[in-house]
Formats: sequence, C-alpha cells, structure tokens
Amino acid sequence: MPGKRLRGGLYVSGILLLALGIALTILSALGTSPFDALLVGLSQSVGLTVGSWEIVLAMLMLLGNSLLARSRPLLLGVVTSLITGLGIDLWMLLLGDLVQPSGLAGKLICLALGLVLIGLGTAVYLTASFAPTPLDHLMLLLQQQYKLSLLSAKTLIYAVYLALAWLFGGPIGIGTLVSVAIGGPLLQLFMPLVRKHIAGRTEEAAA
Repeated sequence: MPGKRLRGGLYVSGILLLALGIALTILSALGTSPFDALLVGLSQSVGLTVGSWEIVLAMLMLLGNSLLARSRPLLLGVVTSLITGLGIDLWMLLLGDLVQPSGLAGKLICLALGLVLIGLGTAVYLTASFAPTPLDHLMLLLQQQYKLSLLSAKTLIYAVYLALAWLFGGPIGIGTLVSVAIGGPLLQLFMPLVRKHIAGRTEEAAA
C-alpha cells in the first residue's frame, strides 16, 4: 500500500486525468458515456456547467445510496465527484477553443485519447484506495441488495442513464457505444500496470 502522501497525489492526479478524458470525449462530438451524456444534456437543456451537474448528481446518488443501504452517507465519495466536476469544467475552459477536431479522423483520435485517459485516470485514483464514487457505490449496492452480478448492475445503471441522457438531449453516438464496450477492458488493462509502477516507486522510496 502506498504511503499517505503518495496516495493523496495518486487520488488527485488520477481524478484530473479522468476529468481530462471526459472533456476530450465531449469535445470529440461523437458521443460520451451514458452518465457523461446525461451531464451534457442537463447542462444544455437546464443550465449550469457539466461539472456542476456531476456534483449535483453525486449528491443525489449519495442520498439514494444511503437510503438503499440504510446507513450513513459515504461523504468521501462526494469529494471525488467534486474534484471531477471542477476538473471537467477546468479542462473544458482550457481546451474548448484549442481542441475543435474537424473531420471523422480528428474526432476519432480525440475520442480514443479521451477513453484511454479515462481508463488510466480511473486506475490511478482507484489505486489510492479511497472511498468509491457514489456511482461505483450504487453499482456495488445493487449487486449486494438484489443479488446481481457486477455486469448486470452496471448494465442496469447504464440503461437508466442512457434513457435520461436521451430525454435531455445528451450527446449519444458511436462514442457512447465504444465507451460502454471498452471502458471495462481498458480499466482492467491499466490497473495491474499502475499497481506495478506504484509498487516499484514505493520500494524505491523505502530503500
């Protein structure tokens, strides 16, 4: 297990990488993950920024998860969503005028880079071993409460968010299908690589 300072650095840097990946998938204009598509749809149809909706939905899920689990809310999970929301807005502000891919090839490159960064960023912040995000916690609760597999729980959540994203006019497209199809495999690819790298750094620091 990495030290507390290293864990904190991993936690923040991983979330910022994740937020950068989300921003790039949005800027690709090819579609985002169902949850991010809902955030964009709410931002465009209701108001507030994409990052603000990340924080609002995290708070709602936190309360819902608490009721479902009949326990106190996992407040640390909201910290992740808070940093993610602020990170998304920051990257959108910084990259909005710089990253405007034209043509299918440019958009595909932007989408691919975004998905890779989402997988890498998620692997990095999960390695820090803090509380799960409200979204991840909901998936675990559905698995436990209703005896679902993780795949079934994740599919159910994605279906609900996809329907809501469509309702609010979120960016649903080929990128949405690709993110659902390869999001898990990318995370499985990066997790052991990140853990191996962090383990090596920890051993060097201890030497």
